[in-house]
Amino acid sequence: MFTGIVREIGTVEEVERSEGGASVRVRAGLAAELAAGDSVSVGGACLTVSSTSDGAFEADVMNQTLSVTTLGALEAGGRVNLEPPLRAGEALGGHLVQGHVDGTAEVAAVSEDGFARRLRIVAAPELLRYVVEHGSVTLDGVSLTVAGLADDRFEVSLIPETLERTTLGHLEAGGHVNVEIDVIARYAERLMQGFERKGED
Repeated sequence: MFTGIVREIGTVEEVERSEGGASVRVRAGLAAELAAGDSVSVGGACLTVSSTSDGAFEADVMNQTLSVTTLGALEAGGRVNLEPPLRAGEALGGHLVQGHVDGTAEVAAVSEDGFARRLRIVAAPELLRYVVEHGSVTLDGVSLTVAGLADDRFEVSLIPETLERTTLGHLEAGGHVNVEIDVIARYAERLMQGFERKGED
């Protein structure tokens, strides 16, 4: 479990692909805190550390993850948002994030809004159904508040701290991001389906 508060931006040193999936090596100061078997959020996707050495960690990425996230397009030199898992007793600074990416979405527009920057995100209907204005959404592992909502898109506003400390500050129109919707929305939908079935009996 994560909070969507990025600890560090890591640099991808190597990506080895095969029919079975991919192995990714990421250089980051955070590697000193990790050990084989630990979870880590990489660009919003929860991965398991396979090894650490010389200030970097490695993780295996299965084909399913490669196909539904932007990790499938990773190359050496790329930069990724990193967050270690939430530990008992730590402050929940963002919202509850599982690191289970629901899909990707396209950045349709980027505009300045005072000291902030606004992103317009075009997403598939199966993602948008769970997005609510002023609710939470995770983009590339960053916990954000939905600032606007329309039939085919939503908007988020990035403060200077987010622009500086995450990869979202480098996004341009046409780019793609990993999206994880608020898990509470899924649970709420599931519960409501149960009530509807009971009403039909």
